[in-house]
Amino acid sequence: MSSSGSPDISVQLPANTKVTIVAASWHEEVMNGLIASAVRTIELSGVSANLVRVPGTFELSLGAQAAISAGADAVVALGVVIRGGTPHFDYVCQAVTDGINRVSLDTNVPIGFGVLTCDTEEQALDRAGLTQSKEDKGAQAAQAALAMLQVLNNFKNA
Repeated sequence: MSSSGSPDISVQLPANTKVTIVAASWHEEVMNGLIASAVRTIELSGVSANLVRVPGTFELSLGAQAAISAGADAVVALGVVIRGGTPHFDYVCQAVTDGINRVSLDTNVPIGFGVLTCDTEEQALDRAGLTQSKEDKGAQAAQAALAMLQVLNNFKNA
């Protein structure tokens, strides 16, 4: 994976915009990087972020749904699944992808998808937005959620 070709996204949202980061608890170092970069990106846009932790990546969909029910205008879902020796990886990755997509479509609320699905912990660390990382998927997920919120707001105001 590469960040080459990623868009330069800038948004203008009202200061009272409610953004919730829903983050899994597994793989602490990776998650700390994803969360820090997502928070930084959201705050640079002029709004604040609320952080909610859920037990694991599988629980992100329900966490996002609850955040939206509580009034979030946008959600950033952050998690990591690292392949092991069982099919658990495939089931969790598919379930969280489908679940987050369903919640977003059912509620018409943007959810930035920041779930790393990696073969190794090294790959996850390389995408976590840490000082030594090559990529910053937490920031990209936050940018996507904010940009989609602006797109939806533009439709409402058209």
